[in-house]
Amino acid sequence: MIESKMKAAKRPIHAVTTWVRRQPPKVKAFLGVVSAMTALVLLRMIVHDHDNLFVAAEAVHALGISVLIYKLTKEKTCAGLSLKSQELTALFLAVRLYCSFVMEFDIHTLLDSATLVTTLFVIYMIRFKLKASYMDDKDNFAIYYVVIPCVVLSVLIHPSTHHHIINKISWAFCVYLEAVSVLPQLRVMQNTKIVEPFTAHYVFALGIARFLSCAHWVLQVLDTRGRLLTALGYGFWPIMVLFSEIVQTFILADFCYYYVKSLMGGQLVLRLPSGVV
Repeated sequence: MIESKMKAAKRPIHAVTTWVRRQPPKVKAFLGVVSAMTALVLLRMIVHDHDNLFVAAEAVHALGISVLIYKLTKEKTCAGLSLKSQELTALFLAVRLYCSFVMEFDIHTLLDSATLVTTLFVIYMIRFKLKASYMDDKDNFAIYYVVIPCVVLSVLIHPSTHHHIINKISWAFCVYLEAVSVLPQLRVMQNTKIVEPFTAHYVFALGIARFLSCAHWVLQVLDTRGRLLTALGYGFWPIMVLFSEIVQTFILADFCYYYVKSLMGGQLVLRLPSGVV
């Protein structure tokens, strides 16, 4: 009886996912934008203090890393994980922590500190304790393709605040690098095509965290009627902040769709079709 009810509940979901999958790319993009806008409206109605969205984003990121730590310590394997993504994450977190200490110390500083410590632990486990299971041949994304452009972009476009020029460039660098730090992990998944559960949970948590962070900035801009953009500085910098948030959200959007689809279908191992990431 219960099994028949579960199957009946899955039928509408399967019908919707099948219909979406058959749509052309432009229709899928439109549906994605509509879904994102709907989620933003709901968040604006439900969450009164939109700063809580940023805290929630940090908490979800920490939760995702906790899933990784469980995988590394219990299953004793780092297969499917990108060491390069973890190193890029540690780099932008370290730079952001420096900026927090010299520019503004708040709750985000504490959250970033905890996330950096756990990320460094993950790096240590992959590089030393579980090196034998590390897929070095699959983790073949050249990180200088993202680090160098981020450095150049941060020198050219950074905040126009009263802070020292080094601090302003550092702030811009961590914003840009965070937006693309997940690319090596996506390359690993693209090379393997099969994503085991704990890695899938981690990447999905990153997608949710990115969306919450993006929602925080978008809703703050709407609430202040654009005054937040002026507070961030002048020139291209405010636009680049929002653009970076949107980019890192859409980078993971496709994966999150297939994650939810796989979860609804009761599949523990996520199999990605060609061209997803």
